[in-house]
Amino acid sequence: MNTPGVDLGSIITESAETNNEKPRSIWGLTALGVTAGAVVALCIGAAPFISPALRKFCLPFIPATEVQVRNVISALPHRGGKLADIGSGDGRIVIEAARNGFIASGYELNPWLVFYSKVKAFRLGLSSKATFVRRDLWKTDFQKYENVVIFGVDQMMPRLEEKLAQELHLGSHVVACRFRFPNWKPVKVIGHGIDKVWLYNIPQSFTDLSVGKSTNH
Repeated sequence: MNTPGVDLGSIITESAETNNEKPRSIWGLTALGVTAGAVVALCIGAAPFISPALRKFCLPFIPATEVQVRNVISALPHRGGKLADIGSGDGRIVIEAARNGFIASGYELNPWLVFYSKVKAFRLGLSSKATFVRRDLWKTDFQKYENVVIFGVDQMMPRLEEKLAQELHLGSHVVACRFRFPNWKPVKVIGHGIDKVWLYNIPQSFTDLSVGKSTNH
């Protein structure tokens, strides 16, 4: 029996519409949550690779190009021994150096890049020749290295020039990428534009041999 004044058909229709809206609302919220989570994860994952580390001299991570990597290796022909890459980033210079016979070490402050580099070296079977350390370059002594590669910024090159002059031995080679040292004279320049690298030979690169202690080694 129908209740007077009540349209059962209307109630049933409204109830069905309400029930249909609930799943759509739930799916909408779920999709929104997944999207937001993906954005947050992307930001967290990408931040270490695109943000500069917090340090006195800002060193943003800018991957070396393939041409630049080749120029670095070609600047050190017939060389071997230990090589240090200052600001090793994602490890591509260190790994390529290891492939060419060097015992290479990368120094980098960004822990995510250090971890990424270690995993990459392990997957390539180069862990014994390509190692990576999270360490401040200003607190590191480079005297044990015969070869040093630096991807720096213009503001840090004068201070780094003094530091390496104090620590490196006679005959050590230094390859500067993107920015040259202000006082040293390069023995070779390879490449053009952003791929250009400068090769320095200690102490021949000194314009003033009174700089540093390298001549005492």
